Amino acid sequence: MTILVTGATGNVGRNIVRRLVEKGHDVRALTRQARDGAFPAGVRVHEGDLTRPETLTDALEGVDALFLFPVAATAEEVVAMAKTAGVRRIVVLSSGAVTTGFDTDFHLPVERAVEASGLEWTHVRPGEFAMNKLELWGPPIRAERVVRDPAPDAAWFPVHEQDIADVAVLALTEEGHAGQAYTLNGPELLTRRRQVELIAEAIGEDIRFEVVTPQEAREIYLAQGGFAAENADFLLGFEDYGGDESDPSEVEAFDPTALGPMPTAEAVTGRPARTFAQWAKDHADAFRS
Repeated sequence: MTILVTGATGNVGRNIVRRLVEKGHDVRALTRQARDGAFPAGVRVHEGDLTRPETLTDALEGVDALFLFPVAATAEEVVAMAKTAGVRRIVVLSSGAVTTGFDTDFHLPVERAVEASGLEWTHVRPGEFAMNKLELWGPPIRAERVVRDPAPDAAWFPVHEQDIADVAVLALTEEGHAGQAYTLNGPELLTRRRQVELIAEAIGEDIRFEVVTPQEAREIYLAQGGFAAENADFLLGFEDYGGDESDPSEVEAFDPTALGPMPTAEAVTGRPARTFAQWAKDHADAFRS
């Protein structure tokens, strides 16, 4: 089977590429800028950009299945191109916010475009990525062994990116997943303070948790740059999923225990979902230096 992975250098995409190669599939990786050594041997790398569908023509030729990174603005055109090229199965990297109804503008339009195509489809809807904590907390942990956050008791179920990739690989390569939307979370409800403790255990060093105000945290994220700056207002509760203004105090006031048991990758893979403690061990070196 020939499979094209878009968003192939992302946290999920690169794990999908690796697992598909291990399973013996013909893998193509779409990336905006090809770099030597970025992918396992044998992967055919195509430079392209989902915001410019005309750059995907060569990459789609002869492809059986497509892992689609979500770009709502061009989803209909990209899906139409895939269908014309002979793709028969599309797996969408979506979001758990579609399941809860919060996401109507970002991932949902991609899902709808794929469903309307008549091709086999599966939606993979992860909740909070554990990797977000490396993006947010990695710099201050590496520099000062500290995390500054306004909501130590705010809690959620961070999901390991490898669990997301495992589900996507099964949906791409096996029968029985067409027409399914898999919402994926981590197996444990963990406060932010507990997450920091588990990272500290993984690196074998103390990490101080310093409580700051949402406004102070916003300034810290903006100064940090990158993912933290780009997502500061949403992550800290100054705006909701749709970009409208919201109250940061609602972040810690929300009680996720009222949601009951949350779905994990185990329902699809048959294996227990990876814990946050395992994720922290897997990324310990990235937190150390």
